[in-house]
Amino acid sequence: MNKKNAMATLEAILFAMGDSVDIMRLASVIEEDVETTRKYLEEMTEKYNKGNGGIMLAWYDDAVQLCTKPEFYDDLIKIATAPKRYSLTDSMIETLSIVAYKQPVTRSEIERIRGVNCDHAINRLLELDLICELGRLDAPGKPILFGTTEQFLKSFGVRSVDELPHPDTLVMEEFKQQAEEEVQLSLDV
Repeated sequence: MNKKNAMATLEAILFAMGDSVDIMRLASVIEEDVETTRKYLEEMTEKYNKGNGGIMLAWYDDAVQLCTKPEFYDDLIKIATAPKRYSLTDSMIETLSIVAYKQPVTRSEIERIRGVNCDHAINRLLELDLICELGRLDAPGKPILFGTTEQFLKSFGVRSVDELPHPDTLVMEEFKQQAEEEVQLSLDV
């Protein structure tokens, strides 16, 4: 398949699917290797970003999705049903942060870091498809390993967890010192 037909095929598939598609699957359809397919998709991304059109190519780890540019959201919801927006509680955000930065992580590791039971937060994050079960740890009891999902990437507008902000070491040291002081105060009481 020549490049022009391959790119048209990629665009047609992404348009028809409506959801993200793994790059490896796209490569097999156009009978190209993953790197060539990735280059075609990068060209499509540039084309959509340069133009005045209303669509863009969104990247999520090793998958891509054809979607509406964010600046057209307000106009889009005038005709389409607005997606349900869920608010995350502080405990859910804390739990999600631990999963995002420590994945794969077990429930007991999350609870050890937070210092409280996380059953509700984990169950709710699973329901919202922000985290998923990645498998089981080869340890006694075979605890479940959790990680973030593609929906997490979409919700937070990042291509991969590598794009998440890295905590400032100075700020982290201050947090650690504050936590140690709080523990000491509670022990002194």
